[in-house]
Amino acid sequence: MLKVGLTGGIGSGKSEVSSRLRGHGAVVIDADRIAREVVEPGTPGLAAVVAEFGEEVLLPDGGLDRPKVGSIVFADPQRLTALNGIVHPLVGERTRELMEAAPGDAVVVFDVPLLAENGLGEMYDVVVVVDAPVETQLERLTSRRGMTEEDARSRIAAQASRADRRAIADRVIDNSGSLDDLKSQVDTLWEDLTHRAETAEATPER
Repeated sequence: MLKVGLTGGIGSGKSEVSSRLRGHGAVVIDADRIAREVVEPGTPGLAAVVAEFGEEVLLPDGGLDRPKVGSIVFADPQRLTALNGIVHPLVGERTRELMEAAPGDAVVVFDVPLLAENGLGEMYDVVVVVDAPVETQLERLTSRRGMTEEDARSRIAAQASRADRRAIADRVIDNSGSLDDLKSQVDTLWEDLTHRAETAEATPER
């Protein structure tokens, strides 16, 4: 099994790369998606969140009111710690389940937005960074996501710098060009990753 950490700044196109790698056959483990799944209606995770924060964090349909929870925890570090204490172990457990279910020769891609910020590079065999100029990120965020330029710049500034991300990268995907350019780079990346996985599988453990 080859463990690949995939990251990139907001608006870099990381999700597109993740999707294309999945299309090639990678097992993709999306940390943000799992974090949402473990607090869906009917889950022990949601019950624990409600027990901690009260029923006011529920929407009328019984789902979690994420903006409401966000407004609580980001104004109070202790409440954020409490939330993380509920969600992080559940995410870790689900991640382990997905890893154990993957074939031994799989390329497992961990889609981790804050990989650089949290110093997680050493956890992976290969770190892939999707990179784009700040002006390209801004254009995507304002035109495709409807953000104001001020909000977009604030979100970009709150993350690791391009230099910091590139410093931990084993491979960089330059997503400043066309989709055809991106496809070509991802195809080449996939060839490299599958070769590494095959090599690792063939190498006996010492």
